[in-house]
Amino acid sequence: MKKIVATLLSALAMMTACGQKSANDTDVKQFAGLVADSSVVVLDVRTAEEFAEGHIARAINIDVKDDNFLSNAKRQLPQDKTIAVYCRSGRRSAKACGLLEKEGFKVYNLLGGIMAWQAEEMPVEQ
Repeated sequence: MKKIVATLLSALAMMTACGQKSANDTDVKQFAGLVADSSVVVLDVRTAEEFAEGHIARAINIDVKDDNFLSNAKRQLPQDKTIAVYCRSGRRSAKACGLLEKEGFKVYNLLGGIMAWQAEEMPVEQ
């Protein structure tokens, strides 16, 4: 019983740590469908170093931790396109989605980030 309670508490903590839940959170399968659409902009909000280690095809890298994230995003991202956003685990991308939604962007967040993407053996490039 203690193991079950510990497991449930761990799962709850992990879900809480992944940041805010958005109406546009998507799983890997849904995100893959978005990425397959060439009109969708793919946005990686990790650091440049993380991006260089491997990223989803066609991804633009704008680090959400950068103080100029919002101004960089507004300058580089088209307002009239859907933006598919991801990070390492889903926490930073959820934050980025919240910021971008406030600016009028239509965004979708990859739940579990690139870790979930790779766990499903989806392709990454360098």
